[in-house]
Amino acid sequence: MDVETQFKKTRIKNIRIDGPIRCIFFCEFHHTAGPIISCQDPENFISKELFDSISVYIITKAELQRSVITVTLQNYKILGFPIRIDDKDKYVRNAFHFNLCFVCDSDARTVQYESVVQKFSDYLVAREMESSFLSQGKVSTKLAPLLAQVKEELNTKGECALIEGATTTHLKVCRIRLDPSPVKDHQVPIFIKEISEQPWDLTTQQVTPYIDGFNHIAKIASLSDVQNNLVKACIQNLVYYGVVALVPLFQYGNVYCTTPKLKMMAQNLELQCKCLNYVTKSKRQLPTVRDVFRLYAAMTRGTTIRDLCIRFNPSNLRINERKLVQFGVLEGIIRRVHKYPVLLTDEPDELEKSLSGESSLDELCCSIGVASQQLEDQLERDHNVMLLWK
Repeated sequence: MDVETQFKKTRIKNIRIDGPIRCIFFCEFHHTAGPIISCQDPENFISKELFDSISVYIITKAELQRSVITVTLQNYKILGFPIRIDDKDKYVRNAFHFNLCFVCDSDARTVQYESVVQKFSDYLVAREMESSFLSQGKVSTKLAPLLAQVKEELNTKGECALIEGATTTHLKVCRIRLDPSPVKDHQVPIFIKEISEQPWDLTTQQVTPYIDGFNHIAKIASLSDVQNNLVKACIQNLVYYGVVALVPLFQYGNVYCTTPKLKMMAQNLELQCKCLNYVTKSKRQLPTVRDVFRLYAAMTRGTTIRDLCIRFNPSNLRINERKLVQFGVLEGIIRRVHKYPVLLTDEPDELEKSLSGESSLDELCCSIGVASQQLEDQLERDHNVMLLWK
């Protein structure tokens, strides 16, 4: 595996699992006491008063049995999967009602735990059917270590194995990805992960050969002879699965500025190694960290990439300026400073109708099919148009 591929692999970030589990409790319908919490970890996390106020939503009626329920309170969000086991001979009231619940912060996302709660509940049903694990004896003594194990391992590792004799039940938190933002014509896709050998759909197979980190969506659609909206859907799908990231269109007239992450280039040896191998013009002779750092540090508002090339001559420093920008954007070391044209008059022509300040120069160039420098020169000669940088 070459260094560039290794860099792309390490760029994939784990999708954050929101909302650590604060508590797991097991509640049941007692034939004399009614709904009660029989066991919880940590102990007394959910008070009796709080549980009594919401028990009607936890120990539910038949219509909600075996359905994922979520109860949101001021401080907590409770996720459960109410269960009813019917057996006229075994239970006093002909059935055993229980609910195993996860408790998270009220503003946390809990959808990733839904399948875990259901599978854990089914595991307890199986043990109850086999040995009356829940309904006989002191349930808290038997369940307490189990709840503690599940909470600890799901919070730290995202998975847990429940071993019972020769049978093992695996609980694993599903990592839920957020839907990516809509893809725009002027955005540039770049692979950040090797595309797998799995049989992708025909559109993806037709589009991926033209993803090189520099072709924008509109150009890819033209080169691949695929409809623009289909290319956007394809790229959005690849972004969702962490195969592709979107970066701004590279042009020598672009302006970038550094972020606070620039200091990592001076401190992190691993990042330095990745950067040098990624931006070098030749694998046989790498540039120096000093030269790369100087180029990044010189990226300020008002300074174009063309200005930097004239000033530093990156080629003589063994640096590929296009890859330098690409690496900096992907790592968050630099960010693009966009130009937004704003019309100052009330009587626009056809072009000027787009000059509301909502569309960047890149978007306008792609939509009307002209070079960025040509459009910028035209707009700068128009005294009724102001360019905003942000």
